[in-house]
Amino acid sequence: MAKLLTTILYLIMLITMSLNSLWAQEIRPDVLRTPDARFENLPGYNFEPHYVIIDGYRIHYIDEGPSDGQVILMLHGEPSWSYLYRKMIPIFTEAGYRSIAPDLIGFGRSDKPTTMDIHTYQFHVDTQAALVEALNLTNVTFVGQDWGGLAGLRVVAENEDRFSRVAIANTGLPDPSVEPIGGDFMRWKRINQGMINTGDIDTGTLIATNTGDPSVKPAYDAPFPDPTYKAGPLIMPQRVPVTIDYPGAAENAAAWEVLKRWEKPFLTSFSDSDRITASWKDRFLEEVPGARNQPHSTIENAGHFLQEQKGEEWARLIVEFIQANPRQK
Repeated sequence: MAKLLTTILYLIMLITMSLNSLWAQEIRPDVLRTPDARFENLPGYNFEPHYVIIDGYRIHYIDEGPSDGQVILMLHGEPSWSYLYRKMIPIFTEAGYRSIAPDLIGFGRSDKPTTMDIHTYQFHVDTQAALVEALNLTNVTFVGQDWGGLAGLRVVAENEDRFSRVAIANTGLPDPSVEPIGGDFMRWKRINQGMINTGDIDTGTLIATNTGDPSVKPAYDAPFPDPTYKAGPLIMPQRVPVTIDYPGAAENAAAWEVLKRWEKPFLTSFSDSDRITASWKDRFLEEVPGARNQPHSTIENAGHFLQEQKGEEWARLIVEFIQANPRQK
């Protein structure tokens, strides 16, 4: 009986993979594009898609609110996509701001290289910086969480004239030249290596479990018809620089030199239940001049993906932050 059940499950898996392959859209060798149909009827998500071509890849971004409003640029992390910001964008729109929320290449509705080698730290910094330039975004309030902060803070530091404020949560800018990277992050890195070894990461289940909301699983599975689409989500935890000779470590150290003289407003709003990033908060408070005298807060009853659990609360904090810190002429 057990053998028969195993055989049935195996056949179901093969059938599922075959059906998924019907969804596949290969744009060119080693680059896939998720069909639009997979993004239809997602709960709470009715934003029009926008696209820009960067380095031959189509990047998707949400663009909501008045076109002449102050820009809030929101970057998601691993293994989510711009769907993560759906609860926050209406609050920004109501306040009169323009919301830009891209999908990193390999995530969401953006193109998906199938090789992990493409997904370097520098690649994601460069392509997001190019998007900011292509859209000619200025007077930007940057909002980032998880890899959205790791990549986005580099974009901010390397294009500081385009940014007026920073608001981050549950993220960091790892700098192994100053502080060792260990603890809960290294445990997550080992778990992730096991996923790479098996060739899959269960994106929807990971976020649904972390947030305690099974209803979000289909939306976070939507970008990935099968594991061949998941090179980005699979490899990104391994791209965090954990030693001084790691790719990205020197560039992060240089970005910290910019942040250590950053006088513009800088706000942190970390969750109370995110063990992986908790230790990264203090350095921002201690070393970024713009963080002084700001209303930093700990968002209660929220885990790593606070946009799902407390998105409206975080959005209101950001609106208050922008209003309290008008752009200096």
